[in-house]
Amino acid sequence: MYALEMVDIVKEFPGVKALDGVNFKVKKGEIHALCGENGAGKSTLMKVLSGLYPAGTYQGDIRINGETKQFHKITDAEQAGITIIHQELALVKDMTVGENIFLGSEPTKRGVIQWDELYHNAATWLKTVGLKISPDTVIGTLGIGQQQLVEIAKALSKNTKILILDEPTAALTESEVDILMGILDQLRSNGVSCIYISHKMPEVFHISDSITVLRDGKTIATLDRKDTNDDQVVSLMVGRELTERYPRVEHKPTDTVLEVRNYTVWHKDKPGQQVIRNANFSLRKGEILGIAGLMGAGRTELVMSLFGAYDGKAEGEVKIDGKPVRIRDISEAIEAGFALVTEDRKRLGLVLGMDIKTNTSMATMKKVSKWGVINENEEIKWGQKYVRELRTKTSSLETAVGTLSGGNQQKVVIGKWLMSDPKILILDEPTRGIDVGAKYEIYNLMNQLVEQGVAIIMISSELPEVLGMSDRILVMSEGKFVKEFDWREATQENIMQAATGGK
Repeated sequence: MYALEMVDIVKEFPGVKALDGVNFKVKKGEIHALCGENGAGKSTLMKVLSGLYPAGTYQGDIRINGETKQFHKITDAEQAGITIIHQELALVKDMTVGENIFLGSEPTKRGVIQWDELYHNAATWLKTVGLKISPDTVIGTLGIGQQQLVEIAKALSKNTKILILDEPTAALTESEVDILMGILDQLRSNGVSCIYISHKMPEVFHISDSITVLRDGKTIATLDRKDTNDDQVVSLMVGRELTERYPRVEHKPTDTVLEVRNYTVWHKDKPGQQVIRNANFSLRKGEILGIAGLMGAGRTELVMSLFGAYDGKAEGEVKIDGKPVRIRDISEAIEAGFALVTEDRKRLGLVLGMDIKTNTSMATMKKVSKWGVINENEEIKWGQKYVRELRTKTSSLETAVGTLSGGNQQKVVIGKWLMSDPKILILDEPTRGIDVGAKYEIYNLMNQLVEQGVAIIMISSELPEVLGMSDRILVMSEGKFVKEFDWREATQENIMQAATGGK
């Protein structure tokens, strides 16, 4: 008997069949990976399972231990032992860790919350997930990785029998990933079933027992992990064979477009602390400059400061095309030829409630307006151009970007900045949280832009991506550039050695 069976699940939205007869089964005490491109239907299927899409809004059956269930709300699914941890964390930032873990299920006595019991129990669950913090710590003071582990502690506190994890390691450090893998191993031993959604193939093959692939809302295959490999899974996901994950092209850089000399940036909240120390580097027209380093090395602070989007004080010399520039805000950066695709597209790159055409034009309103009045026909023209060129999957330019998959959201952000005709395009974690097919399209786009003479700075925590796409690689450690490599001499080992302070 299976712990979970989802049989012939059909879910439709206006004009779109998101799930088309999906079948998905999970055994007790197994870790079952759910793979597919963005838009394949993974998140929709899990929203059906977790009660976010209630019974009656879809067709098909859900069976838990052989018994057919109908969930009308999230708490119905939780009472059946199903808990989902979304990629976008659902924590209340101003509340403590303990309050978040037991939010909605606080221990009470005659209607009064028993705070001592709550914090004692919270401490036990924190120990389970390897977090050495006090349960009365305010959530907003924790890093994203620690918040992710609090979410897992919260899920475990609900006597979970089926745990759904959606991109659980997107914001975790390597040590935090190791902790998570240990937790999942323990849950498997205890008979808990886990559904693991991830675009990271090494993780999928490290932790899973079985793999189900979805494509275009349909079940393509369910495989035993021991009987397959990542190339086969990727091929099933995209419907074609990807012979080269990183389409390397021999670029021919020309003139220096950006020079940064003796550039120092101070922490925005701690004025006496330097986050970038005396950085020196250059960027040439028609090249991809990769910047590697550990989380917290200062990579994002550097490019945000150059773009006029970091509040900390900055000193140093910046030249574009040999001429000194002083950039005090984002509008001056755009005017100077910069564009920045941020690592947090949902918070800093898009307005999720607005549609595609509005998001596309918002950085260059002068192209679609005159005397302060927006020309909607022009806005539609530009929106259509980048939807077509970037092959963004959408039924309409009027679609709110918050309803798009991660890969398609990223294409909207890139389209927004391409509309500004940048000389220097900064890509901070450009493929985070998107599938292999969309990644490949973005890599090809990077090559096309470089051929057109755009200079690209790419920050990535995925070393294969840095090695596969960069012409030169700068390694940053503790706010300083510590090593430069030509792509031909760079390896994961020598980059990590430089990033961790090795010789």
